[in-house]
Formats: sequence, structure tokens, C-alpha cells
Amino acid sequence: MSSCSEEEEITYGVSEPEIDQNTGSSDNYVKDILNEKSYDINKFFVGAALNTNQLNSYVENIFLKEFNYSTVENSAKQTIVHPEPGVWKWDRLDSYLGFIEKNNITSRIHGPVGPQSSKWAKNDSRTGQELMENMSEYMTELAKKINLINSVKWMDVVNETITTSGQWHGEREGDDKWENPWKQIGMNEDGVPLYICKAFELADENAKNIKLIFNQHGGMEVAMWNKVKETVLYLIEKGYRVDGLGWQGHLRDDKKLSLNKNSLEYLSGLIDWTHQNGLEFHVTEIDYAINEDPPTINSLYRQSHGYANILKVLISKKDNGVVTYSSWGVTDKTNEHKFLFTEDFQPKPAILKIRETLDSESMDLVYLD
Repeated sequence: MSSCSEEEEITYGVSEPEIDQNTGSSDNYVKDILNEKSYDINKFFVGAALNTNQLNSYVENIFLKEFNYSTVENSAKQTIVHPEPGVWKWDRLDSYLGFIEKNNITSRIHGPVGPQSSKWAKNDSRTGQELMENMSEYMTELAKKINLINSVKWMDVVNETITTSGQWHGEREGDDKWENPWKQIGMNEDGVPLYICKAFELADENAKNIKLIFNQHGGMEVAMWNKVKETVLYLIEKGYRVDGLGWQGHLRDDKKLSLNKNSLEYLSGLIDWTHQNGLEFHVTEIDYAINEDPPTINSLYRQSHGYANILKVLISKKDNGVVTYSSWGVTDKTNEHKFLFTEDFQPKPAILKIRETLDSESMDLVYLD
């Protein structure tokens, strides 16, 4: 779960030398390929997340050359924006919103109500009423703010509400663990957490211009996705607006998923279910962790096909409904090798394979597990 931590901040320099990214089988950047090929750019989006510390840096330069679709990494989350009653910190989000408006970047706001919550919310002394008031204030003000921004198209309303075994993600003792304190607000008469319903209610009331996404973290666990599907259909039946389903695909080289035939077939079916129910499908976060430092040529090869296979499944669905694909980062950090460019800003096989896949419109999956 640490890949989403708001504590992981890094400052990037602004004077790195110019780097030629145009190597590999495709000479164009992702955004150019999408415009030149048969993609409907109103239904098919490929981009990357940005940390606000990366703005006005060389990482921003790389991003602007490559993409025109983005997710704000952590700067819209409750723990940052509204960590406790009476405290508001908008500076990081405001800098991101200014960036996307200035550069005409289509964006999603990853500011969900979920485990990414403040120590105040996690404190065991909090009552359900206190939590509901804090969450409601946060969701109301965040929704109002982004509803005014033309570049913002989506909002992840709730996140990681269900465990991989299909149970509601709930609270834990103390305030230093990965937990979802909002479940303590209570359950409705149908056994659905009140905070989920309230979050969608407030988002719809205050962000009519924004599409609302039910976002989930995990692999292709059947019990988890069955519970997600059941919950999404329940919300729609009860009159709540849900526009799409999101998946956080934090892949690892030691866990079979994006190179495995059965897992990819399950993902394909999940996207079909989403479109058949009139919803959009979003890969809201994707990265691929390599357990080697430095990574071997074979690991980078596997990583490149891991990224590309997920994209190929989306390409195969592009005529059925909206699909989006967002890397959870642009450049690697020290001793981590998850993303598309190296720590010193060189293109990795992963970004080259993404370009090649888009350019060829390939749907031919590569099974290595």
C-alpha cells in the first residue's frame, strides 16, 4: 500500500540537460500517437500522475512532451487538504489546478475518501458524528473547487473500500496503520457503509460537471470485485450517480497478474461488465515494481510487457466505452524502479513499449507467467 503514501515526497531539480526521448520503434510521444492513430481522444486517455513537487521541474518537462492527461498524486486527499476540523491546506492542490489549466491537461482528481486519511481521523477517540462532519466538510469543499475547473473531468470519490477477500475495509487500533476509519460512521439498513453513500451524495450535489468514479485497489481477486460490483449496482439502484469504475493496478514482478493469461482474461471480463452497465473503466494508477537494484535486462523486459499488456486490454475495449490508463508516476526514485523513466530521466523500455503498443494498436498479449 505504500505506493500511495502522501509522505513520499521528493524535490526535483530544474536544470538537468535536455534528453532525447525519441528512441525505440516509435518516434512520437504518447499524446502525438493518440492524435495520429484511430483513437477517439474523447474516450481513450493515456497519461501519468504528477506530484506537486514535480511542477516547475524537469519532470514536468518530460510529462508535457509525453502526455496531456494527468492525475494529481496525493495533493487533493483528506489528509493533505482538511486534516482536522478548522484546518484547510489548499496550496498544493491549487498549484496543480493552475498547471493543468495553463497547459490544457485533462485531469482526474484522486482525492477520495478512503484509507489515505489524517491521523486526526484515525485517532481512536473519534466518534462517528465527528468523522461524518469532517468527511462531509472535506468532500463538499473539494467538489465545489474542482467543479469550477474546466480541465478536471473525473473524481475518484471513494477508494479502497473493500479488502481483497471481499470484506469492508475498516478501522484498526491506533493511528499509525493502514486503515479506513470512515467505516466507524456506521452502516445503513442494507449493510452498506454510510460514508460511501454520503460521499457520492455530496460529490454529486457539488460537482455536477465532474464524472464520479468508484476506485478500488487490488489485483484480480474475484471476491473483491464481486463485492465492488454489488456495491456499485446498489448505489446506482438507490439513485446515487456513479459514472465509472477505477482500478489501482500496483503490479509487482513477484506477483502474477499483468503477464498471466488468467488474470488478463479476468480483467477483460471486468471491463466488459463495466461497459455493459453503462459505466466507464479507468486504470487510475499503474506501476510495476521490480525487486532488483539495479534491475536486470530481463526484469526491465518483463516490466515493459507488464505495462503494455494492461494497455493492450484497454485498446481491445476502446470501441465499447471510455477507458483511461494512468501511470502512477513518471520517473523512478532512488532504489525504486516502478515507473517509465529512470531516476536520471532516461526513457525505460516500459515507455518505449507503451509508445510502440499505441502506435501499432496492438492487442497481442505477451504471457510470461
